[in-house]
Amino acid sequence: MSETTEQVVYLEDLEVKSKEATKENQTKDENATVSVAVSNTKAVSTTTTGKRQRTLMEMTGGLKPKEPTVKKQKLDRTASSLDAQVVSVPTKPVTSGLQTLNSIPFSMQAFKDSLTEEQKELLNLELETMGKSWLKVLKDELKKPYFISLKKFLWSEGVKGPADANKNIFPAPSNIYAWSRTPLGRVRVVIVGQDPYHTPGMAHGLCFSVPRGQSLPPSLLNIYKEIKNEYPEFIPPKHGNLTAWANSGVLLLNSALTVRSGAANSHKGKGWESFTEKVIDIVDRYGGANLNGANGVGRGVVFMCWGKDAAKRVEKLDKHPSPLSASRGFFGNGHFQEANTWLATRYGKDGLIDWCTLDPQEPESSQ
Repeated sequence: MSETTEQVVYLEDLEVKSKEATKENQTKDENATVSVAVSNTKAVSTTTTGKRQRTLMEMTGGLKPKEPTVKKQKLDRTASSLDAQVVSVPTKPVTSGLQTLNSIPFSMQAFKDSLTEEQKELLNLELETMGKSWLKVLKDELKKPYFISLKKFLWSEGVKGPADANKNIFPAPSNIYAWSRTPLGRVRVVIVGQDPYHTPGMAHGLCFSVPRGQSLPPSLLNIYKEIKNEYPEFIPPKHGNLTAWANSGVLLLNSALTVRSGAANSHKGKGWESFTEKVIDIVDRYGGANLNGANGVGRGVVFMCWGKDAAKRVEKLDKHPSPLSASRGFFGNGHFQEANTWLATRYGKDGLIDWCTLDPQEPESSQ
């Protein structure tokens, strides 16, 4: 027995059918101005370094900029592994010449017609389960040789269609792209994990999250403990389902989206990392694009990357990493409050994440 989450269809997940609407969105994009001012922070010049991002701690006055330090660490999901490696936000979103999100045309039938018979077979899972707002911006990525090779590998592992059962690879095929149920234009926080839990029944497509009824892993208990430190009113739930965060605009993304039972990192280096780096690049461009005042392009996103592997996924964003010492590792990092402080300056009070509410009304179903 496992659970799925209710999939809400948003406007951006629908195909753009009106040429007039497309033209109107493009006009808005051309006239849009994006504010990059952040209150309670000093402006940082990017003319000499070309750096487009600063850490969240820097922007809220918590830390002074410094060069990254390199530390060798054990990669697991225990308390010590949740080091605050990188928490960053863009100082200036990528908007120059960028087409607005809702004006990007996409036809499922046209995309299918562009595929070879082999590609149609290999990509059936993506066609059936990936959110439309993501599929339309990732469709070209899915056809690249590295991704087709990844899909061939997954087929050899028994991962095929969404209805296929697989007791050796996690999560279930229908949940591999569960993270894409968070619409791209509403994403404003990204939490990056390593790979899915490799214990049967625990992985369901959202990093650090487990279905109701499963025991809480140590990493999630530590996350709850840190939220309690920052928000004393928080009452940790007895379950570990983080779907409420996903529904609120938090993208819960693992670096590798599948894993073999009992073998952590078993699908590392097969191609997932290239794919999730592309996902992160797209979030950098379009995260928050459909929130108030965004004008169809990204207005900035908070990235929380706990652990060395997770930090690697955002290296190409030209952010400034700010590793914390062991004594200021995961506990006491203040990430959750600092994220909301920054979101309030960029999106207003409606852009805040309710980290404390994890019991939404959601249907239970088996698969």
